[in-house]
Amino acid sequence: MTRRIYQALLILTLSVCTFLFAKEIQHSGIRFEHADKIAHFGIFFVLAFITHHATRFPIWLQLCLLTGYGIGIEYMQDSLPYRQASIGDFIADVAGAASYYVSYFAWREWQNKRHG
Repeated sequence: MTRRIYQALLILTLSVCTFLFAKEIQHSGIRFEHADKIAHFGIFFVLAFITHHATRFPIWLQLCLLTGYGIGIEYMQDSLPYRQASIGDFIADVAGAASYYVSYFAWREWQNKRHG
C-alpha cells in the first residue's frame, strides 16, 4: 500500500478508536478478566503499525505521539461520567505500541542476517 493510503487509514483508525474509547460500554454479562488491557494493547500495536507506514517521523517520535494519544484517551475517559481513567490501560497502550516497534526491529534484523 502507498503512504497516502496508510495516512487515510490512520485518520480513520484514530477516529474510530477515539469514538469507541469514549463510548459507554454495555456489559453482556460475560466477563473476561483484563479484556480491556488486551484490547488496549492490541489497538496500540495496530496503531503503531499504521503510524509507522503512514509517516516518515523517527520511531522515537512515533512512540511519543502514540503515548500522547494514550494519555489523551485516558484524560478523555476520566472526564466522562460513565468511564474512568486507568493507569493499567495506559501501560497497555504504551506496551502495545512499543511491542510493535521491538517486533519490527527484530524482524528487520532477522531479514538483514538472512539476506546479508
